[in-house]
Formats: sequence, structure tokens, C-alpha cells
Amino acid sequence: MDLTELRVRHPERVAEAWQQRRRRELVGDDGRLLIVAADHPARGALGVRDDRMAMASRPGLIERLCTALQQPGVDGVLATPDVLEDLLLLGALEGKLVIGSMNRGGLQGASFELDDRFTAYRSADDIAARRLDGGKMLTRICLDDPGTAATLESSAQAVTELAERRLMAMVEPFWSVRTDGRVSNLLDPDSVIRSVHIAAGLGATSAYTWLKLPVVDELERVMEATTLPTLLLGGDPTVAPEETYASWGKALSLPSVRGLVVGRALLFPPDGDVAAAVQQAATLVHGGAA
Repeated sequence: MDLTELRVRHPERVAEAWQQRRRRELVGDDGRLLIVAADHPARGALGVRDDRMAMASRPGLIERLCTALQQPGVDGVLATPDVLEDLLLLGALEGKLVIGSMNRGGLQGASFELDDRFTAYRSADDIAARRLDGGKMLTRICLDDPGTAATLESSAQAVTELAERRLMAMVEPFWSVRTDGRVSNLLDPDSVIRSVHIAAGLGATSAYTWLKLPVVDELERVMEATTLPTLLLGGDPTVAPEETYASWGKALSLPSVRGLVVGRALLFPPDGDVAAAVQQAATLVHGGAA
């Protein structure tokens, strides 16, 4: 299918396809989820390992995402509207969970990076109108940057409004610092624990809140900070895949850890075999069950 030609001739097909898309329950019998993430490009973050432009090709990214979504045990995808609509028009979202990425305005490397505006799906209304299954917000907390206040307020509003519509609010908190103009996230256990407590308190209810957290040292102690269901993120894969899978497998044994949200580590494995990488992750999450 020529997606550009379809967008030129029949842009109305996007809205029609959202209304016709076959949906599913949030979780199955095992209560676990494997979500493929592809919302990095909207922040200008295109790099994977040493290749700073690895995700620059949209057809290439869509092909990898379609391969991933075809694998048994993959529950859904997290992305921005442009990526999701390409997948939608290709029929790749049928029977899958679709989580819309909301705040993408904190562009990587920008002076305003921590004033993370909601520039993709801007509200729960945007998500509900398209029959998506939830919204995700990156919530970085930097005590030295006033932009944090606006991000916290917007995230809290999104949590409340998504819950009112019984949709998942996926909150991804980080305790962040700015050094020499560059933002980095502190991944020591105590910093992650602080970010968890702040994220869990956002909004008028936490009934539909799920956390998205990094795999860090002393994860068992970190996960004692919350009763909210948690999905672990993959991050930029800088270690050997075997080490990554081992850390995921150990983390998934913790009661509140209910799955993975992984993008680059599965879509751009070192050997290029997306299907095999996704199948291994699905086995870790679902124990081999489709």
C-alpha cells in the first residue's frame, strides 16, 4: 500500500479506520502486557546505539513495527499519531492495544526540554475520540528547572481525565538533572523511588494508572515503592542482548511488574532479526503463551 498516495487521496480514511478498528480487553488471563514502543522520533531522538539516525527512515520503522506486531504474545504498541496512523491504515492494529504518546514537546537537547508540552495527543478527549486504549506521559522531575511544574500539572490532568474515561494512564517518571546544558536521568534506586512516589500521586485517582519504569539496581526495593501495576522500559540497548533479557526475566518475577514496554531493543536488535527478538521478549512476558 502506498501510504502517501492514500493520505493524499483519502485522508478521511484515518478517522474511519479508528472507528472501525477491532479492539480487545486491556489484559488477558495472565494479567501481563508486552507493548512495542515507537514514540522516540517525535522528540527528535532517532539514535540506536552508535547510529544517531537509525530511526530516520519511516518506511523502515513501520516495516519493523509490523513485523513485531505480527508476533504472538505482542499485546500492542505505544506511539505518536503519525506512526499509529500508518500502522492503522496498514491494518496492523486490529485486535491490539493502542497507547497514544501525549507529551512530545520536550525535544531532545532543547533548552526547554523539561517543559514537556503535550504536542501529540493533547488530551484524554483526543484519545477517547479515536478509540485508543490509553495515553502515556513522560514525566521528568528536575528540581532546578521550572518547566517541571507545568509538566507535572499537565500529567496530573491527563491522569484524571483518562481515568474518567476508564482508559489506561501510563506515567513514565524520571528524576532528572541538567549538567552543562544536557538533561540526564538519575537511575540509582533512591532517585527512581522518589520519582515513583511523585508519579503515583498525580491526578484525582490512581485507579487506571500504570507506571513505566527503567530496570535499575535493587529493583525489588524500588518496586516496594508502589502497588501500581508497572511495565519496564527497554531504553537504548547498550549491553549484550543476553544480558538485557536476563535482567528483564529477573525483574518480571516481581509481583507488581506486569510486563515490558520496549522499542529500540526489539526493533533494532544487533543481528537485525526483529521477529526473533520480539519472540524472546514475548516468552519472558507471557511464558510462551500467545
